[in-house]
Amino acid sequence: MADTAAAADNAGMHGHGEYKMPGGKLVVADVAIAAGRLAQVALSGDFFLEPDEALDAINAALSGQAANAGEDALAARVQAALPAQVRMFGISADAVAIAVRRAIDAAEAA
Repeated sequence: MADTAAAADNAGMHGHGEYKMPGGKLVVADVAIAAGRLAQVALSGDFFLEPDEALDAINAALSGQAANAGEDALAARVQAALPAQVRMFGISADAVAIAVRRAIDAAEAA
């Protein structure tokens, strides 16, 4: 029985979160959590980023963050990962953080 529990813990938790920014676009976050950290983050939605590579930078910046990080910490991490020339249309770092936090909460509730 202990082996089954250990295998489930090693498999990690997965969560899905969504946030529609007021006056903006939908942000969708899918996360995998392992050992209390965001092991994988995948953002999607109907927003636009320029350049396109900014999405990869956001996903990478959030991967490895503590799963107990608050929205402010997540938003700061997103903002810090983006060069000044990145343009976000219909979303903000705060909107991304809310979607990610909702995904984390969903994973922990499952």
